[in-house]
Amino acid sequence: MSVALVIGATGQQGGATARHLLSRGWQVRALVRDPESPAARRLAGAELAVGDLGDAASLERAMRGVDAVFSMQALAYEPETLKAEVRQGMLVADIALDTGVGHLVYSSVGGAERRTGIEHFESKAAIESYIRALGLPATILRPVFFMDNLLHYADAAGERVMELPVLPDRPMQLIATDDIGRIAAHVIDHRDDYLGAELEIAGDELTFTEVAQIYEKVTGVPTRLLPCRSRKGCSSGSPRAATRLTSPNYATTSPACSPSRTGSAGRPARRH
Repeated sequence: MSVALVIGATGQQGGATARHLLSRGWQVRALVRDPESPAARRLAGAELAVGDLGDAASLERAMRGVDAVFSMQALAYEPETLKAEVRQGMLVADIALDTGVGHLVYSSVGGAERRTGIEHFESKAAIESYIRALGLPATILRPVFFMDNLLHYADAAGERVMELPVLPDRPMQLIATDDIGRIAAHVIDHRDDYLGAELEIAGDELTFTEVAQIYEKVTGVPTRLLPCRSRKGCSSGSPRAATRLTSPNYATTSPACSPSRTGSAGRPARRH
């Protein structure tokens, strides 16, 4: 039975990847810091490997004998955490090379290759470049904005107000983390078809006005979009979603939030 190490298995992307690999008959080894945590306990069917992305020895133990590695690092925004993200991504690549891993699948971000200047895009671009420089047998996935970020609004009662720094009628590509896991598992399961590929992945393209309409239709709760001019100007919206939507070059945000934008007119630059 083929074995895959899944990094970030207690999170959304990694957890979805682990589940889909298990459903395909792979043996999954999940890298976890605390095997007693509720998230780790939910990884039914996976072997738990205790380790840390900053600990080379634990990564080497976890990668020993595996056929594939799914690599992702926690989203970072601050200077120190961005540096840590790059160190961790490079260390995973180094250990994969040293242990002879046959396939590294790295989850980056849509637009990482476009030199946008967005800090949490550039950190992933640096990891991508390092993987290529090592000559690793690898596939790079670049998911766009996570639909899951909008679950912040799921439990609204009475009225749902989606306060976000967006242009209401500008479409944006989105993807569910379960679809990221499904695609990652497919890529791992079909190694020869995807070695060397760099794939930007999305599940849908919607305006946030349409998102509000879908929320109302599915839940029956009256829903409206309340655009704001910047993340700081959004008083009650999703912090994670707003932060991801207000970086420079985000084509979904208002001109006040996005002085420099990429992508063609009427379409968003694909992003995370």
